Amino acid sequence: MSAQELDPITLQVISGALDTIAEEMGHILYRMSFSSIIRESQDLGAGLFDTEFNTLCESESTPLHIGSLPGYLRGIEESLQGGTWNEGDVVIHNHPYLGASHSPDIGIVIPCFYGGELVGFGANTAHHLDIGAATPGLIIDIPDVFAEGMLFAGIKLYEKGVRNEGLWQFLGRNSRAAKQLQSDIEAQIASARLGVRRFEELMDRYGKDTILAATRQLMDYTERVVRQRIAAIPDGEYRAEGFLDDDGKNRDVRLPIKVCVRIMGDSIQVDLTGSSDQVETGFNVPFEGSTKVGCYCAIRSLLLDAETSEITVPSNEGSFRPIEVIAPKGSIYNPKYPAAAEARFTQVNRAIDLIYKALAPVLPNEIIAGSSASLSFAAYSGIRPSGDYWVFLEVNEGSYGGRPQSDGPDSIDNLMANTRNNPLEDLGMHLPMICDRYELRDDVLPGAGRYRGGIGVVKSQRILTDGFITHENERHHDIPWGIFGGWSGATGKVEVFNIDDPNAVRDMPAKFSGLRVKSGDVHAFYAPCGGGYGNPLDRPAEQVLGDVLDDFCTVDHARNAYGVVIDIVNEQVDEAATESLRSRMENEPSTTSISTLPLPVANEKNRDHLEITPSHSVSDGASSNGDRLASLAAIRAICGDQWSFEVVYYSQRGNMAEVRGELRSNQSYVAETGSAVTDQGVSLGAALQTATDVSFQRCVERLVAQKS
Repeated sequence: MSAQELDPITLQVISGALDTIAEEMGHILYRMSFSSIIRESQDLGAGLFDTEFNTLCESESTPLHIGSLPGYLRGIEESLQGGTWNEGDVVIHNHPYLGASHSPDIGIVIPCFYGGELVGFGANTAHHLDIGAATPGLIIDIPDVFAEGMLFAGIKLYEKGVRNEGLWQFLGRNSRAAKQLQSDIEAQIASARLGVRRFEELMDRYGKDTILAATRQLMDYTERVVRQRIAAIPDGEYRAEGFLDDDGKNRDVRLPIKVCVRIMGDSIQVDLTGSSDQVETGFNVPFEGSTKVGCYCAIRSLLLDAETSEITVPSNEGSFRPIEVIAPKGSIYNPKYPAAAEARFTQVNRAIDLIYKALAPVLPNEIIAGSSASLSFAAYSGIRPSGDYWVFLEVNEGSYGGRPQSDGPDSIDNLMANTRNNPLEDLGMHLPMICDRYELRDDVLPGAGRYRGGIGVVKSQRILTDGFITHENERHHDIPWGIFGGWSGATGKVEVFNIDDPNAVRDMPAKFSGLRVKSGDVHAFYAPCGGGYGNPLDRPAEQVLGDVLDDFCTVDHARNAYGVVIDIVNEQVDEAATESLRSRMENEPSTTSISTLPLPVANEKNRDHLEITPSHSVSDGASSNGDRLASLAAIRAICGDQWSFEVVYYSQRGNMAEVRGELRSNQSYVAETGSAVTDQGVSLGAALQTATDVSFQRCVERLVAQKS
């Protein structure tokens, strides 16, 4: 047997050992850290990397952290102090224009030498409380990257095992939370050193050549699995769009997000062209360290879900290789230096949400409805009587959209954040703050559906000293979308008031920087609620009753959304009245039941893969690939690229699927319905795709007639 081709058992053993190393690195990091954002929330990532900066293994923590580390390593290669790695070196790096995810995420990288040869790296990142920016903890309204605080590019904190005391003192003099910053960096160093030591021990046991051969085989295997799953998706372009509230300064200026997912054989291209230009605040996204990683996360979550996959697929660089990400230079997802890019998270989460939306027609059993997708990151701070700053960073939960087989989870960090909530006991023990309210929202309802959307959290935090609050959040205006007949969810909100005058409430925008507050002021965050999945009339009546009894749904909402009549006195369903009401509602679909599906647009190069097969036919006329391409040519001849098409209503009765689509362009609007008759065994996604094509073609015909 060649040393380059390991037997499956040895390969599996080494794969398990690598995963264990990454998990141990993450465990050491959060167990040794002092700040709650790392110790409790686990806002971190750790892993091992080869000399080409490929991810060999990753901790199961925050996807945005671990996926960004190859970018850190490439940035360090450009900027490494002295240009040479030595045994005992420890590099500190956080420059957003040299691969870092954003400046508060400080990376620690330690080289791994074996027999005098550089064989890889142990590395991690973690979000730090304060790096000396213009406002404590977090910041949004700033003019450039230099206002974000301390920037490090390939700087050796240790060189050949000797610490740079001047740099260490510099760190301690330029942070409002210097003790936590230095202690957390020491935890990161311990974590990376452990990873290096474990990697060396693995080579001692199996041999360097065997381990390196195993890592290559494991990456190739992961890539092969991902490509097989991509190849099962019909080739073409799949689009979706949404918008962001504002840039944290220019209120009521909405920022468009446009996503095009191109399936080309066994590879995927995620194109963000058409999204907002970069903005004048810190609300931009570093391309290498955040934009690309977010898109990787979206595809991996769809195709490599550990809960639904029949096989275990190692988490490594192979999962990134089939994915290309495009964002024009100068856009919000690829800003030009020296634009600030500190507040970069919610834009990435929203892009993931739209990637799911775009792929809904062809992956109906994998995607979920719209989630809150709007990380709430709050920085609370003040000055103690001693004159020292206290700083607290908190990641608040959101909610998922309804899923193909279950309701959207309530009050949970979603999509690519994956951080944990901070225990209230920890808050009271260490900080001058009190949590007055922490529960599920009861002022709005989640999106109705066969599987309802998740319910967002409401959390009210009271500050006991004068101080500052910065809040990074989104989705006060763009409602989480429902799918396949599911209803839309609910937007979020933020309020500030003083405990002594709770009726004097200030409605706040989603994001703001350095808000001065007084002792007794309360910051109340209300997370968005997720959209629903599937027709609400298909939800079992007993399940709706359970929601009502659990206060997740009102009696009126049960009737209006689900067609379920509840006898609340006897706590039971009125079955006869429910059957009658649902029958009426099925025959008269309500226009308030909104489902949003993007149009699957054929790709010229791969158009044969989107032909309509004989397994499902279209009522009221035949749809063909030629018709679709002709429609695209017609709309582009009239409007260029300035047009959009969305499905606003979906219904299904028996073997008939019906889609109502809207085409908007240059102040013109048309809407038409398409339908499809499906034979037994045809998926819902295929029927919806056919009906959507018919709706689109009819809309184009009407628009052409109007313009003639």
